[in-house]
Amino acid sequence: MAQRTYTTFAQFWPFYLREHSRPATRNLHYVGTALVIACGIWALATGTWWLLIAMPFAGYFFAWIAHFRVERNRPATFTYPLWSLAADFRMFFMWITGRLGPELERAGVESDRS
Repeated sequence: MAQRTYTTFAQFWPFYLREHSRPATRNLHYVGTALVIACGIWALATGTWWLLIAMPFAGYFFAWIAHFRVERNRPATFTYPLWSLAADFRMFFMWITGRLGPELERAGVESDRS
């Protein structure tokens, strides 16, 4: 089956959510995203600038474990790197504000997996 090409973020977003259909996948993403945010804040607060270099490693480490070991799919970041980054932060902030469930349902992710 040929991979669909997305031309807008609005088209990409439901695909991104479906690629993160398992709660364990999303949880690993949340850990990585939280570490990225923490590294950024800590680097700015303390002037420990090498932490900025650690940010992508912290985020991608957990995300790629999630995709290769849990979801068993190819990370969307390989094809859509900027949209994947934006979608990851959107998913994270929707999760911490309790608004992710309806988005998952709209994307076709089963509600018992949200």
